[in-house]
Amino acid sequence: MQSGKCHIYQVFTRLFGNTQTHNHSWGTLEQNGVGKFSDFTPCALEKIKALGITHIWYTGVLHHATTTDYQRFGITNDHPAIVKGRAGSPYAIKDYYSVDPDLADNPAQRNQEFSQLIERTHQAGLKVIIDIVPNHVARCYQGLNNPQHVVDFGHNDDTSVAYQRDNNFYYLPDEAFQLPEFPTRYRPSGGEAHSQLNVPFKEEPAKWTGNGAARAQPSFDDWFETVKINYGIKPDGSQDFTPLDDAFRHRSYAQHLAFWDEQSLPDSWYKFADIVCYWLAQGVDGFRFDMAEMVPVEFWSYLNSLIKTQRADTVLIAEIYQPDRYEDYIELGKMDYLYNKVGLYDLLRSIVQGTASTSQIGALEWQQRKMAAHFVNFLENHDEQRIASPAFAGDAKRACPAMLVACTLSPAAMLIYFGQEVGEPANENAGFGQPSRTSIFDYVGVPHHQRWMNQGRFDGGLLNHNELELRQFYQRLLNLTLQSPAMQGDYHDLYAANYAQFDELQHRLFAFARSAPSQIVIIAVNFDHQHSKRINLSLPQTLVKHWPQNSDGLYLYDHLNDVRYPLHLNHDGACVSVEFTPLFCGYLELIKEPA
Repeated sequence: MQSGKCHIYQVFTRLFGNTQTHNHSWGTLEQNGVGKFSDFTPCALEKIKALGITHIWYTGVLHHATTTDYQRFGITNDHPAIVKGRAGSPYAIKDYYSVDPDLADNPAQRNQEFSQLIERTHQAGLKVIIDIVPNHVARCYQGLNNPQHVVDFGHNDDTSVAYQRDNNFYYLPDEAFQLPEFPTRYRPSGGEAHSQLNVPFKEEPAKWTGNGAARAQPSFDDWFETVKINYGIKPDGSQDFTPLDDAFRHRSYAQHLAFWDEQSLPDSWYKFADIVCYWLAQGVDGFRFDMAEMVPVEFWSYLNSLIKTQRADTVLIAEIYQPDRYEDYIELGKMDYLYNKVGLYDLLRSIVQGTASTSQIGALEWQQRKMAAHFVNFLENHDEQRIASPAFAGDAKRACPAMLVACTLSPAAMLIYFGQEVGEPANENAGFGQPSRTSIFDYVGVPHHQRWMNQGRFDGGLLNHNELELRQFYQRLLNLTLQSPAMQGDYHDLYAANYAQFDELQHRLFAFARSAPSQIVIIAVNFDHQHSKRINLSLPQTLVKHWPQNSDGLYLYDHLNDVRYPLHLNHDGACVSVEFTPLFCGYLELIKEPA
């Protein structure tokens, strides 16, 4: 875990440096362009760090299935019928020991170019996170850069049986894989002629599909381009390994690892141990584990304990959406962070859209307090709709109050998706990917982000006034919270004490405080984009008792709006008069005038 705030900047690596502004639906790499590792110049990395970032999550780095032809580099083509879009899903990993050839200036040197990017990132004072996808791999997995002792997934499988503990995949013996029925607009290659489509894709026997569909013909909504990894979970759901009891919740990484070292484990466990150890040796500082909840928690106990005993500061993030399993994945699975979607994201999105009340924020903070330091809060990532899209808010500024709350409500890590800070709306009809989400399946430009990138100057020179103002808000906020002692301290509710004053805006206004011995911060927001209200914000004695004993010269300074507020002490505590203008975002720090 980090000693201060962990601020993660997620970049979709293939799209970050792309300067092509004319997007063709289902466009090829040549038509729509592609970004490279080399686009992350020292200047770009410096500007990302200056935003208030500690870690970059390079999404889509590992070699995944694609329709782009790289045969001249010794890479076999992938059948277009099992590739989503033209560029392909970054979560259909084809080779865990190589990176995506799209991203290299010279695909023959792609791993070396990524190593150089890791070095540049470290020189900029940033840490590197990449995806590991333990639940599934591409249907046509082929390792081209395997270490000497490593064989590919499925290489030694007994395909005559549905399940065997050391098989890497599940099988449907005597059945051949059949392609799903494709909706017209999602036909392979967008329905265009492709020479490889003249030859049917063959897989016999058929393997289970990545989301666990045990059918020879998955549906289009199944993860048909991938196959499920077997971790020793039998088809009936029983386990072929020793389960952990509750005593392990309180045991160290070393004790977890010692337990597993005494046992023989399913082959897939060892394969992923080799993979993470390889990337740690390359200088990677952390992993975001895709769909971690679909893999048994005992595997995470083994893998994460192995990682932590090698490098204790490695950051481990789990994509998980089941609140009743959160504690298991932290205490037994040894994760550092979990997605805070089913909770804070869902609530803040609903408040922005006017379908939920700010009165629910305090209750959620209390509910999540025990786990708060283990969450990654976010308003955007590659799976979610862009804030500025009509499907979410339609205007990026309408979520600024939500961003302030997400960043300050708890000690949680904060995730920013590239382009979020300049209001990227994802309007493009990219092909397989649809508007409202920046496509992860297609070659596409990202217009607002490109305006900040400004042909490699990374100075925002093409942004308009509103976009520049939005990025400045993000930069001020992220840097304010980065090393703020109060963000690691106590939470103080201010909603209940001021509920009556909020009046007709009771469901749109919110305020709370965070305190540490060396700092007190008051957060005040208005989610309403039309109405204002002046509030004599009551600060209860339970908060005021944390102030310096000598109250002379105390005032509140709003760092986000450059406003100084006088304080008024009373027998109940104190109050401060604040105008909650439309979409108001206040970060008010208690300051004492020098004597």
